[in-house]
Amino acid sequence: MRYLTLALIVPLALPGGAHAQRAPLVLAAASLQESLTAAADAWAKKGHVKPIVSFAASSALARQVESGAPADLFVSADEGWMNELAAKNLIVASTRVTFLGNRLVVAAPAGSKIRIPVRPPAALARVLTAGPLAMADTAVPAGKYGQASLKKLGVWARVSRKVVRAENVRATLALVERGAAPLGIVYATDAKASAKVRIAGVFPENTHPAITYPIARLKTSANPEAEAFRRYLVSRAGKAIFVRYGFSAR
Repeated sequence: MRYLTLALIVPLALPGGAHAQRAPLVLAAASLQESLTAAADAWAKKGHVKPIVSFAASSALARQVESGAPADLFVSADEGWMNELAAKNLIVASTRVTFLGNRLVVAAPAGSKIRIPVRPPAALARVLTAGPLAMADTAVPAGKYGQASLKKLGVWARVSRKVVRAENVRATLALVERGAAPLGIVYATDAKASAKVRIAGVFPENTHPAITYPIARLKTSANPEAEAFRRYLVSRAGKAIFVRYGFSAR
């Protein structure tokens, strides 16, 4: 398999100044880029200091937490990476809430006429192996979901040879946007966020684990604004922002 990466990690250093130092630092899955930025803006409009958000693959962010990153909140695109931090006693267990859901889709360039036949397996494999298939590395939630679905549909052995792996789901999306791959496995919200792609097919939900987003405050956090912002995100008003971007509320 070929392996490509496209880093989306935002530097963790905070801007100078006493006011900026009070801003909560949030580590969040790359697929939340537009929606969580909008939520941070809405929170700031309420008179709070605007949270600083670092977007990357959940796996990369979890490793940053394990290495002692000075963050306040972690929002993962799956339960697995949150479970790992919980097992290492790095989150405040009582603050963990699963609050969002998503769908797994195949994205194609906006002008493409490709349609994805989920079944029979031979037809699905034929379409997906016609050219490089972009997907996140299988250590990343989007990659794990994609691999699980392709295995369930009986085509992983054939399709895996055509996979171009990306660092996270937004790097996958970028490969499709710039024509480096004719198809990419992303979340429905990623495809919705880009005018350069369209959804060519949707994976049946019963072919992969439920796509859920848990949030929790980190044990290292001593910023009272962090807990207030977390509560806002999981509130009805907070979830409504994410729903506008295509997520489902849980």
